[in-house]
Amino acid sequence: MLKEFRDFIAKGNVLDLAVAVIIGAAFGKIVTSLTEDIIMPIVGKIFGGLDFSSYFIVLGPVPADYHGSMADYAALKKAGAPVLGWGEFVTQVVSFVILAFIIFLMIKAANRAMRKGPDAAAGPSEVELLAEIRDELRKR
Repeated sequence: MLKEFRDFIAKGNVLDLAVAVIIGAAFGKIVTSLTEDIIMPIVGKIFGGLDFSSYFIVLGPVPADYHGSMADYAALKKAGAPVLGWGEFVTQVVSFVILAFIIFLMIKAANRAMRKGPDAAAGPSEVELLAEIRDELRKR
């Protein structure tokens, strides 16, 4: 059983997937930082506040033992108050759109690179070669 497990782990697909997950997690942190530290503060400034992710609506009564600020989304949420964090949701949607767009660009570049690989530069296609051979035979 241990040998089977070792063979399974040694397969290229499993190792490729592990590398992809690790790189994806690191890339996700970069996109999160881009969204939270650069883009959303600009969007927040446009809409009148510096921290767009802290926009929320309190939906019900705040627990009686809560003594923090009524403007602190994280504290209210931690205390169990019913809050609708629409600003955080918008931040996550923007983060997703940025990540999806970057992945789209990467896949587009990879597809272009695959098309321009060694096979594409090898010369004419089989149909073109056959047409040239046919034309040469007709001339003779």
